[in-house]
Amino acid sequence: MGIFSPLRIRTYKRLFSAQVIALAGTGLTTVALALLAYDLAGGNAGQVLGIALALKMIAYVVIAPLFGAVAQKLPRRSLLVTLDILRACVVAVLPFVTEVWQIYTLVFVLNVFSAGFTPVFQATIPDIVTDQAEYTKALSLSRLAYDLENLLSPMLAAALITIMTFDVLFLMNGFAFVLSAAFVLSVTLPARTDDSLGEPFWTRVTKGARIYLKTPRLRGLLALSMAVSSAGAMQIVNTVVYVRSHLGLAEEWVALAFAAAGGGSMAVALTLPGILSRVQPRSCMLFGGFVLSLSVLAGATMPGIPLLILLWFLMGAGMSMILTPAGRLLTQSSREKDRPALFAAQFSLSHACWLVTYPLAGWLGVQVGLMGAFMVLGSIALLSVVTAALLWPRQDPDYLEHTHHAVTHGHYHYHDEHHQHEHEGWEGPEPHHHTHRHSHKIHEHDFVIDDHHIYWPK
Repeated sequence: MGIFSPLRIRTYKRLFSAQVIALAGTGLTTVALALLAYDLAGGNAGQVLGIALALKMIAYVVIAPLFGAVAQKLPRRSLLVTLDILRACVVAVLPFVTEVWQIYTLVFVLNVFSAGFTPVFQATIPDIVTDQAEYTKALSLSRLAYDLENLLSPMLAAALITIMTFDVLFLMNGFAFVLSAAFVLSVTLPARTDDSLGEPFWTRVTKGARIYLKTPRLRGLLALSMAVSSAGAMQIVNTVVYVRSHLGLAEEWVALAFAAAGGGSMAVALTLPGILSRVQPRSCMLFGGFVLSLSVLAGATMPGIPLLILLWFLMGAGMSMILTPAGRLLTQSSREKDRPALFAAQFSLSHACWLVTYPLAGWLGVQVGLMGAFMVLGSIALLSVVTAALLWPRQDPDYLEHTHHAVTHGHYHYHDEHHQHEHEGWEGPEPHHHTHRHSHKIHEHDFVIDDHHIYWPK
């Protein structure tokens, strides 16, 4: 079955179906929201959408870590179903909006729930698709789903609004979220262990970011996320201005330019599982970073539409080389119990990059012109890739020799390789809390940052 072989896993197949349905509905809302903004604000619709997009990013950056802190305490299936239903309720209200401030409020609330849903959903997949080769294919399928949504949802929305008013699209999105919830409800998700009992809430909120920023390969991933957002913001914000104003072409060419980036991303997603079986993620992701950076820098030559389409195709391919393997890095860098917090940290930190580059792309396009915007954002992307190469060591083994210093402390724990000690009989079932001693030890094992490994070995 090639790339589609993970769909033989019944639980994953249903969760993937939930993801595709929810994405399709979200794509309809994206188009309907633009039409609603124009209906209420007329010529100021662009400003309304810009503020709504900023609120979306703020929700992602601020809320995702909070959900990451509580996710490990709650049953995953119930949490995902609840968030889907809440999203359905919010979009069902959008057809009744009559004021711009209501758009802002509902968009923010909708993306608060999405900031909870998406990282928890992503962190669940490696618990279901446990084989690394199959998990890589599952990541490629997710990338394809996002790209197809970007390509097909606008076309579907355009066809639908010829036979119905745009507010019906919001209701269809609500139905899509309900259907997504039904698919999630139809599966049984693996139980998780939780030894975070007794941890203060703020400690759990910041845990994902602490693991992320102390792990060298993930610091490299953050730099690559900045490269992706710099290139992506140039494409998303300024393509319409470049094609319509600079080249003087019709709207159809704007759509084709956007489709080129999606096509490049899909082409890579289809072939990447085979590539990653032979090439390390670091090499693949850095190469993708250089491809997308140079594609944006080449835009400073102010090309005609054929070359612009080629550059956006290459940029989309480069973005996919970075984004698709990212889930593997997060899974490789965390214990199972810490995955929701770490995926939430990636979700939050990567969108913080977009929160910077979206307004920067718009400001540069107006203040220094499109050539200057290409040069500045392309340079930021290239500098970010070079930074990633420096932060992410070329030799990046899973197994590392490290030292544990002698310590006596107390916390909730299971009897794993770091907790082999005597009991007096009163401690109760695991996980339990009592004072215990760790002796000085030097050993080697699959190393990640966690409660007993708080610094990366030098």
